[in-house]
Amino acid sequence: MVQIGYTMMTEQAGPRELVDHLVRAEEAGFDFSVTSDHYFPWLRSQGHSPYAWSVLGAAAQATSRIPLMTYVTCPTRRYHPAVVAQKAATMQLLSEGRFRLGLGSGENLNEHVVGGGWPPVDVRHEMLEEALEIIQALFRGDHVTYHGEHFDVESARLWDLPDQPPPIGVAVSGEQSCRLAGHLADLVIATEPKANLLEAFDRHGGEGKPRVGQLPVSYGTDRDAAVERAHSQFRWFGLGWKVNSELPHPDSFAAATQFVTPDDVSSSIPCGDDPEDFVAAVRPYAEAGFDEIALVQIGGETQPEFLDWSAKTLLPALREAFG
Repeated sequence: MVQIGYTMMTEQAGPRELVDHLVRAEEAGFDFSVTSDHYFPWLRSQGHSPYAWSVLGAAAQATSRIPLMTYVTCPTRRYHPAVVAQKAATMQLLSEGRFRLGLGSGENLNEHVVGGGWPPVDVRHEMLEEALEIIQALFRGDHVTYHGEHFDVESARLWDLPDQPPPIGVAVSGEQSCRLAGHLADLVIATEPKANLLEAFDRHGGEGKPRVGQLPVSYGTDRDAAVERAHSQFRWFGLGWKVNSELPHPDSFAAATQFVTPDDVSSSIPCGDDPEDFVAAVRPYAEAGFDEIALVQIGGETQPEFLDWSAKTLLPALREAFG
């Protein structure tokens, strides 16, 4: 059985709107939710980027059933891992056990704001591994002093710690990150329906652990308008992680995608209001082995009608197709 999730995309709506959308998603019957953690939007046309952790705290109080998850937080630049551990433990308490901590090695777009340059990918993975070790030690209730290659922790302890710490997910894109996830994480995260990533995750110790994917969609009764919205706000999506992690500013993404056409976007993102197009877009994730798939409806102002349509049409169609 595949679970279908809803994405609170902080790059395309303000904080109060994001919480309202999640309340509606819970009412619509989505199985879980994920939340992006950005400092910048990908493109200026998206227009937002509130602090994800404040939004999550409000969302935990405004909802009662739907699971919450960061998708994903980088615990190595903007945030020190000891602070991420404290935030995540607090979220688990506020949500009464509904929170999962999704982590990744980050994007220059968000992490450059604190200065210090953007490390090469091998170093970013080293940093992520150290961060995971620190967070897990704090989740165990240890009194932590840690001196690594990249991080120092001096006599830290979490004083408000849930009985069950948040499960930790790690975003993967290749062999190095799959090794980290398989060895240290409780679940795996990916934004492409690549079976080889899940196979590598299993090979490094991830067999039997949850695997969470994400898929952008652009619902609208006017298909041409839905395609134009997807092109305006999401044409960066097809660049791939190796590019997306390196560009430093929304204008960089605009320049990198200046020759991407609306037809290019609509060939990879389902647009319009035919549920079968959305079922067909989810199928590669299900066939690759993902058991949780979070949808990203493009366009902050379109969330209410998307959620109404999801409750009446889309979620029943997906559940009929995938159990």
